[in-house]
Amino acid sequence: MDLVILKKARLSLARRDSILKPIIRSVGPCTLKTNGDAFEVLARSIISQQISTKAAIAISGRVLDKVGKFEPKRILTAHDDDLRAAGLSRGKLLSLRDLAAKCTDGTVPLKKLNAMPDDEVAATLTQVRGIGPWTAEMFLIFCLGRPDVLPVGDYGLRSGVQRHYALADLPNKATLTDLAECWKPYRSIGTWYIWRSLGGVPQSE
Repeated sequence: MDLVILKKARLSLARRDSILKPIIRSVGPCTLKTNGDAFEVLARSIISQQISTKAAIAISGRVLDKVGKFEPKRILTAHDDDLRAAGLSRGKLLSLRDLAAKCTDGTVPLKKLNAMPDDEVAATLTQVRGIGPWTAEMFLIFCLGRPDVLPVGDYGLRSGVQRHYALADLPNKATLTDLAECWKPYRSIGTWYIWRSLGGVPQSE
């Protein structure tokens, strides 16, 4: 993500949100990293679902050892036994195959996604088996570098907001959306600071 945008976001968030301000001061400059390889980001997102970051890194590495590179044609031609041996569940194997097939036939036009608005990108990606709103939101942030994405279903964000804003319960979508209104147009960066305050950032670390 552009360093100028990150700096503007940090200053804006600190000025507009008194609770986020000390978090930003403690964490320092935002170092949100993006990966422009759309297929790799989506493949790793599928692999990472519902498992720990450590396990996701290990399985992704073993899959990469089997296929050489995250590319649609390599996923489509890889043997099921090899991918399962790398640690993929049957569901994730089917999702990776479906992603590769839809990228190949144009249902998911990888090279055109960057020109689409956020909602259109999400609608396109969620046609793939195993890709839901959370994965689409992670893609918008960590691949396309969109600065104003609020992943309302992300547990880390909800947990961090509950802690820092002294809420009795995990915030629901409406509460989180209302609370983050002052983060606009930098809700991705506000989210990153909440993640970082808890010690980790999905996708990039």
